[in-house]
Amino acid sequence: MFNIKQGLKVLRQNVKIAPENPGVYRMLDESGNVLYVGKAKNIKKRIVAYTRIEQLTTRLQRMVAEVRKMEFIIVENENRALILENELIKKLHPKYNILLKDDKTYPHLMLNLKDDFPALRKFRGQRNPHCRYFGPYGSATAVNEVLDTIQKIFMLRSCRDSVFHNRQRPCLLYQIKRCTAPCVGKISQEDYAVLVKEVIAFLEGKTASIQEDLSQKMQQASDAENFELAIALRDRIKALTGIQNHANLEYAALKSVDIVGIALKEEWYCIDIFFIRNGQNCGNAPYFIRRAEEATDAEVLEAFLSTFYGEHLPPKEIFVPLQLENSDFLEKALNAKIKNFSKGNNYKLIETARKNALAAVERRLAENKSIHNNLQEMVEYFDLPRLPQRIEIYDNSHNQGSYAVGAMVVATPDGFDKKSYRTFNIKDTTITNDDFAMMKEVLRRRFDHMNNENRPDVILLDGGLGQLHAVYESLADYDLKDIKIIAISKGVDRNAGKEFYHQLGKESFALPYRSAIAFYLQKLRDEAHRFAIGTHRKKRAKSMVKSSLDEIEGIGAKRKRDLLNHFGSVAAIKDASISDIAKISGISKKTAENIYNYFHK
Repeated sequence: MFNIKQGLKVLRQNVKIAPENPGVYRMLDESGNVLYVGKAKNIKKRIVAYTRIEQLTTRLQRMVAEVRKMEFIIVENENRALILENELIKKLHPKYNILLKDDKTYPHLMLNLKDDFPALRKFRGQRNPHCRYFGPYGSATAVNEVLDTIQKIFMLRSCRDSVFHNRQRPCLLYQIKRCTAPCVGKISQEDYAVLVKEVIAFLEGKTASIQEDLSQKMQQASDAENFELAIALRDRIKALTGIQNHANLEYAALKSVDIVGIALKEEWYCIDIFFIRNGQNCGNAPYFIRRAEEATDAEVLEAFLSTFYGEHLPPKEIFVPLQLENSDFLEKALNAKIKNFSKGNNYKLIETARKNALAAVERRLAENKSIHNNLQEMVEYFDLPRLPQRIEIYDNSHNQGSYAVGAMVVATPDGFDKKSYRTFNIKDTTITNDDFAMMKEVLRRRFDHMNNENRPDVILLDGGLGQLHAVYESLADYDLKDIKIIAISKGVDRNAGKEFYHQLGKESFALPYRSAIAFYLQKLRDEAHRFAIGTHRKKRAKSMVKSSLDEIEGIGAKRKRDLLNHFGSVAAIKDASISDIAKISGISKKTAENIYNYFHK
């Protein structure tokens, strides 16, 4: 049994000095390790709650027993507290926080309102305050469907800025009435701005007002005998009506809502979230969280919402299946209403999300059971000392020695750990046609950064005995105790399912044809191959867009982009004068002279 007295003493001492402001607090143990990171509207009141030890679960009582120090960070409001808590949890991985390990990013739609003629684009990444964002969407397919709809109805441009600034005549999209051709002045900036406002209204669910406005404009065009415009407006109304007719009646009244369901089975939670925008189901996504000791559904759900909306745009409303203790804090932090229901249509929607969550967690457990069985067979076939917790699979990719990369993927009993994937650009350019030498370099660089937390149990190589011996040779100076290295080579006629497996000091062998363990190891090898090929292609594509601008001193990515957007091509920059180049925002006269002198040596 743990001794809680000292921890309680530390908390009571900190209650006296804790601020009565919004902020983030950290609990530390005797060694200075962070035990827990939390947020609060009033930090002092939150610490007082931890001193009421009889109201805490055993897990939190154990945490209090370990506390030896506390640290506080005051912030300006609840939103900033939420963001800071999320940042610290990701950085510190505190022992007693409920950690959301699925780090998925979802596509949004973005309008850059600083542009004279904004384009609606797909977007992932860090948000810019000058832009408007809509989403998230559950998949790229859902985003593409919305983009296609908006192109039909509102005809915003979709071209890249470099193309837009240098077109001489309208493209095919203008001919088929999918673009208004602002690139060549077919629409004024004022009229285009009206279309942008209509797009924003559409994405916010205000379709009725848009349809009414279009109808009035169509009637005015008809009265003025401008029948071409009237027909164009009629087609837009028809497309908008078609969208409304195909809307799911179940979601018709919902404009900006996320519907959250939660299910627990065995040691795993699944939280399934449905994105509803403008009466349309924009997809859903399951998240899996391993249950912390004695954690309640409400505690897990609150931790999920804090983490998820620290990374994604919150909607206007969030439907949840439970009453949350800190819902007021979350509502202020997210600027969204958090609602739960015990009956009615909205309750049925939450129940649908819960059923999806339950089905997803059941599938996950079935997959994990299958993986566990395969790992158990690996122990027997490959003489492993224990069930492997971390398997690293390596592969190389290059194009006749060019753009050479090595890739590492990681598999665990819970599936592929994509956060741990790594790529290695081959530094020694003299070996890029030698797969053995490339693998040696990759493994040496990997083992230089090995520690107890990322130490593999098994290394799986795509190759034969030669590759196996090369790896052992390169790792001769490293501690390989309890690390099994296995090479997998193509079998008879290079037929999948007839591979040979090689280990040092053991005769090569094939696994039973079409057995579950054989399929599992093929899946591991194929994932490494997919990742290596994908990395190689990205590197090659990036190299292909490099230009001579990269060689000019003082020209980084932003200035390069600005130059190309303004002039359209490197050839046009070469023909430009110093004064023309200096007209670009952010390009000084000295930098313009550097660019001009580079092309006119």
